[in-house]
Amino acid sequence: MKAIMGHKILINSSEIQIILHRLACQLIENHPNLENTVLIGLQPRGIFLAERLISILQKEYELNDISYGQLDITFYRDDFRRSEKPLEANKTNINFVVENKNVVFIDDVLFSGRSIRAALTAIQSFGRPKTIELMVLIDRRFSRELPIQPDYSGRQVDVINQEKVKIFWKERDEQDVVYITNIT
Repeated sequence: MKAIMGHKILINSSEIQIILHRLACQLIENHPNLENTVLIGLQPRGIFLAERLISILQKEYELNDISYGQLDITFYRDDFRRSEKPLEANKTNINFVVENKNVVFIDDVLFSGRSIRAALTAIQSFGRPKTIELMVLIDRRFSRELPIQPDYSGRQVDVINQEKVKIFWKERDEQDVVYITNIT
C-alpha cells in the first residue's frame, strides 16, 4: 500500500476492475441467466458498485434483461434519530415486486451490519423474497455488530476501529480507488 496525503491506498483502479469482473463471474455462477434474480443497490454508495456490475454483465456476458432497483434505507436504520443534523433521504426506485425472487443486495462496505439489517426490513415493502444474498466491495470483517456476512465480497479488510475505508468511484469522485484513512 502506498501512502498519499494521509491515506493508504488499499485498492487501485485496475484492481477494482479485476474485482468487479470476479464478482460478476461469481454472481453468474450462482444465477446463470439472472432470470428469477433481482439486483438491489443500497443508497447512497452501493448504487455505484451495482451499476458498474450491471454494465459488466450486459457488455461482457450479454445479460440485458436485468431487474435492477435502488433502495433507500435511511428511515429503516436503528440509529436514524441519533443524529443532530437533519437526515437527507435518498431515492428508492424499485419498479418490480420481489415476491419469490432471489434478491442480491449490493453495497460498497459491510461494516457493522446495521445497514443490511435496515435493508432487510425495507425490502419487505416490496414483497417476500425467495432468498436474499449480499454482495459488497469491502468486508470489514472484524467490525460486525450483527451476525451478517456477505455472500460475495471483493476484498476482506482488517482495520482498527480508528481507521475508515473510503471508496471513490469515478462516476462521482473522478477516480476509482479505495483508501484506508485514520479518523481524527
